[in-house]
Amino acid sequence: MQAAVGASDRTNMGGRPSPPDPRPGESGARAKRGRGEGASSARARARGELLESLYERYNRPQYIAPDPLQLLAAYPDSLDREIVGLIASSLAYGRVAQILRSVRLVLDRMGSPTRFVRRATPSVLDARFAGFRHRFTDDRDLCALLKGIRAALREFGSLGATFAAGLSPGDATVLPALGRFVEALNSPARCAGRFLVPSPDGGSACKRLHLFLRWMVRSDDVDPGGWSCVPASMLVVPLDTHMFHTCRAMGLTGRKSADLNAAIEITHGFARYSPGDPVKYDFALTRLGIRPELERESFLERWTAARA
Repeated sequence: MQAAVGASDRTNMGGRPSPPDPRPGESGARAKRGRGEGASSARARARGELLESLYERYNRPQYIAPDPLQLLAAYPDSLDREIVGLIASSLAYGRVAQILRSVRLVLDRMGSPTRFVRRATPSVLDARFAGFRHRFTDDRDLCALLKGIRAALREFGSLGATFAAGLSPGDATVLPALGRFVEALNSPARCAGRFLVPSPDGGSACKRLHLFLRWMVRSDDVDPGGWSCVPASMLVVPLDTHMFHTCRAMGLTGRKSADLNAAIEITHGFARYSPGDPVKYDFALTRLGIRPELERESFLERWTAARA
């Protein structure tokens, strides 16, 4: 009569111990995990394709206006364009028609931005922009910003070089360098311009500054670029209320306010689909909130249907 064979006694044809039988249900659990991972991967691909489709369709020059970004197209020189970009993004709050009027008024009084800022003394700046007002921003705030730009150009040669001086090899995002950039701009005027160029150190999402960085760093049919010192992978999403609500609806953040932590969460979410350029979809997504004919609700329905 043959003795029962224990688990430790099992051998295969070659004399080696056979692998133990799977525990009850283990094979089924592995199969379920495999099916779940496959479904999740398929849904992730569907969401990525949806974002790419949105980018291809709406990240086009004809969808820029009305937007302060449209004013940068008149300045092919990157030194002029970065000054125009900082002024335009800093004043980009309120109704877009008012923003465009205010920025044009400033630019019209400057002529060549780089030449004007480099040559203008503080007293010339104060006289040239006396009486300026854009909502909460008055001539004192604007001149503080221009004096900060002037000091940065005198020390570093350009705004791009000023920002690059604040970058460190271990920085994962632009945030540490942005804090140093803001300090460089604000220190000449003893912090008078902090509303226009707030520091991320206080927890602000700094939407307008991140918008400026998007314009300067990225280069495609919409963003003009000009700075090669910053990788696009380090950018943070420019987060305002409209973008925040869109991204909450997409499940990219669960936070209740459009603060810096929400901007970081949302940036990480987009990095799953475009790790080298996480703000790639920002312009196209913001068009959904600005232009009602672009079917925001239809996009969100398709996104939800593909959500993991």
